[in-house]
Amino acid sequence: MKNKMKILIIDNNHKYLLNKLEELQINVDIDEKSSKSEIENIIKRYDGIIIRSRFKIDKRFIDKVTNLKFIARVGAGLESIDTTYAKEKGIHLISAPEGNRNAVGEHALGMILSLFNNLKKADLEIRQGKWLREENRGIELEGKTIGLIGYGNMGNAFAKVLSGFDVNVICYDIKDNVGNQNAKQVTLDELFEKTDVLSLHTPHTKLTNQMVNKKFIAKFKKPFYIINTARGTAIKTDDLVEALKSKKILGACLDVLEYEKLSFENFFTDNNLPKAFEYLIQAENVLLTPHVAGWTVESKYKLAKTIADKIERFIKKQMLSK
Repeated sequence: MKNKMKILIIDNNHKYLLNKLEELQINVDIDEKSSKSEIENIIKRYDGIIIRSRFKIDKRFIDKVTNLKFIARVGAGLESIDTTYAKEKGIHLISAPEGNRNAVGEHALGMILSLFNNLKKADLEIRQGKWLREENRGIELEGKTIGLIGYGNMGNAFAKVLSGFDVNVICYDIKDNVGNQNAKQVTLDELFEKTDVLSLHTPHTKLTNQMVNKKFIAKFKKPFYIINTARGTAIKTDDLVEALKSKKILGACLDVLEYEKLSFENFFTDNNLPKAFEYLIQAENVLLTPHVAGWTVESKYKLAKTIADKIERFIKKQMLSK
């Protein structure tokens, strides 16, 4: 495929992505170190940019482009991009939720099984010479109702890995008719009534920002566990901690936090920790991971391949329209 397209990659990615773009005879530059302002000064040279999460693609950045035809994010969400303004400028947006959905599903399952069976606690105790069996008696997933909020790529992936268990999986989504053989779509009221384990699979939007707050938690008819592999902003941490203390929430599996920076690599690090976060890191019924649910060896390749394939289709479509 012969073309004169020029693309800038600003994050480290699987080598497949670069190899595929070069195979398509695209001119590719890689710049993983320049600051955002430095990138802004050169972006007008490029037809496309491939990002992960180094910085936000905002209105100011978009105003610097003159030839940009697409922005591709090697990840599931596009919240680091001013999508509305980009679309107004005629810039095509590409993401790759298909690339890491299985990784997210497996991670969510691993977290809840670990929490149910006290794996972290028991492992640490054994390393300290403690052999405590009764204190580490676990509970089983069998017979539980798993409620999913958000039933797109990630929700579907989690429901699929749960299909091998004797559990009842229900889902709520703002879109109609998304349920399938792995999850029955229900109303929010039914989800509040039946859920034993709540798992979040929503993007960051005005609707989902701090969605899980005191008022929301109070609507559940029985105590429940919560898993968040979506976005840290979905949970108001102060209200989560209050619910953990009152035992309305029995335990939490958090791959993302309200406090984390806008990056897959950067996790919350600050000597002046919020009180709620101090509680989370000390609680035995809380399991934490640093935004790595979709971060596997396999997903790195799958994400790169998905982006490369979508860029190839975009280029072909552009060529056909000429």
